[in-house]
Amino acid sequence: MSQIALPLKAGSGGPPRIVIGNANAHVAEALAHPESWPFRTAVLTGPPRSGKTLFAKWFAQGGKGDVLDDAQDLAEDEVFHRWNRAQESETPLLIVGGEPPWEINLPDLRSRLGAALQLEIGLPDDAMAGELLLSMGAERGLPLGPDAADYLIPRASRAPQDIERLVEIIDRLSLERKSPPRQGIWRAALEAVQGPEEPRLL
Repeated sequence: MSQIALPLKAGSGGPPRIVIGNANAHVAEALAHPESWPFRTAVLTGPPRSGKTLFAKWFAQGGKGDVLDDAQDLAEDEVFHRWNRAQESETPLLIVGGEPPWEINLPDLRSRLGAALQLEIGLPDDAMAGELLLSMGAERGLPLGPDAADYLIPRASRAPQDIERLVEIIDRLSLERKSPPRQGIWRAALEAVQGPEEPRLL
């Protein structure tokens, strides 16, 4: 498992990091080599809080090319204009959308984006989910170790937004109880997120 640190202003515990694992290793590899993209364009999609915007910032700040974030919320003619401008300037363009499928009504835009490199962030496996948990805790200055991941991940959803919510609740309970995050707090956080503790069925 590896991580990419972003050169952004640090929060309470450290700068944001992109955890690289089964769900996104192909994205990191593709963003490192935009010269290989068809029409110098890639479309990045994935679930909420999966790191799409962090990848976009890493790509832009590394001078790899231009970024169009939250493209699914923009007017289609604006997205089409940005695509044309990227072709004219021969600049790689990373277009970030929401969860697929992304419905596009403008035929010319649909055909162009369909010809671009399609990158989708998937669901993390347990190893990556554990790294996400620890990384999100570190950003908050929250002391979570491998024992926390070993306890929480088999019992929790692996969706990134659910892991983030779990870390938020652990942090809040730890502050309220003026106690380091230990199993009692982990259990209470799980119950707050998903009800009484039950092992996740795979």
